[in-house]
Order: sequence, then structure tokens, then C-alpha cells
Amino acid sequence: MATAIHAGHSLRPEISALVTLEEQARLREEDPYTDLITTVVPNRVVVDRSRFEVDLNRSRQEAVYLAPEQAWGLEIWRVPPSSADVETSLRIHDQFYEEMAKRLDALTTIGPFVVLDIHSYNHRGNGPNADAEANPDLNVGTGALDRSLWGELVDRFILDFKSRVPTATTIAENVRFKGGYFSAWVDERYAGRGCCLALEFKKTFMDEWTGEVDRDHLNLIRTALAGTIPGIVAQLGRLM
Repeated sequence: MATAIHAGHSLRPEISALVTLEEQARLREEDPYTDLITTVVPNRVVVDRSRFEVDLNRSRQEAVYLAPEQAWGLEIWRVPPSSADVETSLRIHDQFYEEMAKRLDALTTIGPFVVLDIHSYNHRGNGPNADAEANPDLNVGTGALDRSLWGELVDRFILDFKSRVPTATTIAENVRFKGGYFSAWVDERYAGRGCCLALEFKKTFMDEWTGEVDRDHLNLIRTALAGTIPGIVAQLGRLM
């Protein structure tokens, strides 16, 4: 399965009316185009709701950003949401995890599985022309998984991806991100049966300040990721 849980940009109308944050600033912290990367597999989940309404990669208690320190210092609200508004947003969080449990429970009846939890991250925080070289092009987050069981699969994935991209591409494990709440939830709930790789792609495939996408670069990433699927399947076969 591949997921893009931060790809969404939509807000329900009653939340949109309360937001003061400009749309472009909101878009910058979302993960546009990650939904297109999930097409490497037919079994995919794409969320169209913005993380600024409810962040599905955080725990229920932290899923609604109520203060700037929860959202990269950004002032989000013209008027803070009411407790009823927050609870409605949190029901989306509940529904998402209920649905994912159903889908992943079904996968366990077939055998061990892998979830590719696809994200992207900003790397030019000081401006459009800031130096971005210190950040890996792909950060593989494996902070919650059991490496004694899944380590060979992780290593195979990294090698297979690396072999399909230019030599200058950098790939690192747990350097910038170790994975969020969703990947930890998968790895804990399905311990020994499911593995979630939290994939954070540096936004070199787009201009993170304008939102303009480089389709060729995005397709290169998608093709490279697709090339890792046979190795993942082979590694899963060894666990059956």
C-alpha cells in the first residue's frame, strides 16, 4: 500500500472561514504531488483534507494545530476554532484510523505487508535561493519499526532506489525524520506483520515557494520508487 496523507489542501467551509493564514503559506507546509507518487502501486490511500484542518500524522491529542508552536510558528487562525469545530475535525482523524485498520487488517490475511507512507519536506527555509545541500533527497524514516525483522527489506529498498536515480542523489535513514504518528501506529499495531516506511522526499521536484512542479523530476522519483517494488515483494516472500 502507498499513502499520501498530507497531499490534501481542502478545508471544510466553516474552518476555512476561521483561517487567516494565506493559501500559499498553507500550501508550502502541505505535500502537494505526493498523491501522484502513490500511483506506483494500485492499493493506495490519498487524503484530500489539509493538515491545517486535521493532521493525520499526529496523535489525536495533537492533530489540530491550535497554537503557532504546533505549526512551525505560523499564525493560522483569524478566530480560534470552537471546541465543536475541533471535535468535528478530530472525528476525521478517528474515521481515518478506523478505515486504515480495516484495510490493513485485510492485508494481514494475505501475508506480511509494507506501507509506503509518502511525504515531502521543505529545504529552503531561508528563502527561494537558500542553500539546500545538507538535506538528503530522500529520508527513509524507520524509527518505529523492528529492524531485526525488517532490516534487510529496508536495506534492499534503499539500494534499489539509489540504483535508479542519478549518482548525486542522497538517501539517508532517520537523518531528518524518523517517521510520524501514522508509521509508528502501523509498526506497533501490526508488529511482526506490517512494515511502514516513512518516505520524505526533499522538494527538489517543485519550487516550494511558488508550488510550481517539475514534472520530469517528479516522474523520475516515481519511476525510481516503482523500481523498488519487486525487491519489496521478494523480501516479503522470505517472511511468509
